[in-house]
Amino acid sequence: MFASLLPLLFVQAAAAQAIGRTQPDPRSPTEIVEAAPTSDWRQIAAEDMLVMELAGGRRVVVQLMPAPFARAWIGNIRTLATAEWWDGTSINRVQDNYVVQWGDASEKKSLPPGLSAANESDYSVPATSLNPREMTRGPADVYARSTYFYRGWPIAGDEGWPKGGVQKGFARGSRAWPVHCYGTVGVGRDVSPNTGTGAELYAVIGHAPRHLDRNIAVVGRVIAGIEHLSSLPRGTVGLGFYARPEQRVPIERLRLASALPLAERPRFEYLATDSPTWARYASARANRKDAFFIQPAGAADICNIPVPVRAIP
Repeated sequence: MFASLLPLLFVQAAAAQAIGRTQPDPRSPTEIVEAAPTSDWRQIAAEDMLVMELAGGRRVVVQLMPAPFARAWIGNIRTLATAEWWDGTSINRVQDNYVVQWGDASEKKSLPPGLSAANESDYSVPATSLNPREMTRGPADVYARSTYFYRGWPIAGDEGWPKGGVQKGFARGSRAWPVHCYGTVGVGRDVSPNTGTGAELYAVIGHAPRHLDRNIAVVGRVIAGIEHLSSLPRGTVGLGFYARPEQRVPIERLRLASALPLAERPRFEYLATDSPTWARYASARANRKDAFFIQPAGAADICNIPVPVRAIP
């Protein structure tokens, strides 16, 4: 129900405000989220989180993409984390308004056995492989014919929203892919046809680089500790790489959260994107009526509707 209601909320709220008939929810997006009932939240499984410990006690938590996206790369990432491969590697690249990248700076460290090779076609998936009941329509987009949120993730597609609603289904042959927003984690790679193994990862710390969509595998997003990445000193040689080894930031440990002792495991949950609260939150992001705003924008880019994630006490 709310999946089909969301685009209508965008249009109706802006139109009603313009003619003064009614007022959108006067609460800020944060206030709407804070009032969300427990039933509108979904816990993130421990096996779907990576925990990266940096020198100085800094912790970064990454949530991995859900099926059916990026399966080969995420399988490799699980293998690499289980093999403790990233321990002793480092953050080697910090490019201003772009990405932070980590992995083996020497490019000589042997990879563990059992890694899979991914194809470039796997940067997207058949839209028909997605459960339509878990889709919520997103805003208009200049990079794709449609956007939507799926299981709490921003997704784009090459087919317009189905006439009669998503329950009618997408056409066979249409594709869907995760988008690059702030905090997105992707797989570093060389030039095509190389697709990367997952051993080199990056996180977006700047304006959403949507031109990377369908050109690099998106495998997750930073849900805690992004400040430990975005505040790092910028690299000074090409593409933001550090010029000297001593500038690199050591990675002391990187594990799946499920491999940590219970007392050390992070616990997080995200706001369900097919929930009543999500519809109100998304509308408020486009039509700010809290006291600070003079002129609501009346629209929001998909990356400007970030999915709320919070720690579970």
